[in-house]
Amino acid sequence: MKRKRRKRHPVRKAVLGLLVIFFCTALGAGTVWGMKGYGMYQEALTEKPLDVRVEEVRNREDFTPYSELPQFYIKAAVSVEDHRFFDHWGVDLIAIGRAVWNDIKAMSFVEGGSTITQQLAKNLLFTQDKKMERKAAEVFAALEIESNYTKEEIFELYANTVYFGSGYYGIGEAARGYFGKSPLELTDYESAMLAGIPNAPSAYSPDTNKELASRRVNHVLKSMVRHKLITREEAGEIEKSFPFQ
Repeated sequence: MKRKRRKRHPVRKAVLGLLVIFFCTALGAGTVWGMKGYGMYQEALTEKPLDVRVEEVRNREDFTPYSELPQFYIKAAVSVEDHRFFDHWGVDLIAIGRAVWNDIKAMSFVEGGSTITQQLAKNLLFTQDKKMERKAAEVFAALEIESNYTKEEIFELYANTVYFGSGYYGIGEAARGYFGKSPLELTDYESAMLAGIPNAPSAYSPDTNKELASRRVNHVLKSMVRHKLITREEAGEIEKSFPFQ
């Protein structure tokens, strides 16, 4: 007896077709963005090599070496910005996958999935414009940065180039501008605040909105608890000492 062929459900067939089209479109777009990004990356290096840019940062008056960064600030920033920083090779594929999925759901560029290394690449080499080719350029730059500098050097450079709001670039300017002290003198709650500001400097700066600054510190501390960097009790004690509640 001849077996009857099972008819493929029309809806399932349509969904499969759409997935194939989406995959091919994404692959083609990714190739184009990748080529443009590589060109942008090479253009930036031609304008000024990476090592020259790094030395310029290190020669700044307010440059703060890694040894003078509070350990609490380092843990807080890594926790909230890139908790796999010390394990990845400059690009976090898990974070990128999550970001792409969220962007697709929102039908907008709402999440970037950038690592601390990619953020450093952006600060050193590129503009802040949210363009796909720039994101691709960040990847190429991040790979070069990771191959030439240690994780400690990368975080050091990140902390000295990131924008902290209110016109402060780098943790040295931010610590003195907001608290009137050097980075090494920062308390835990001050470190948590500075770790949280770069996500949205204009919103989380205590000069702009003390309530939002307080909420952001709370978010940073919860992230640190979630990643087992501090206990709930320690987070609670730090929250109580926060002056803008």
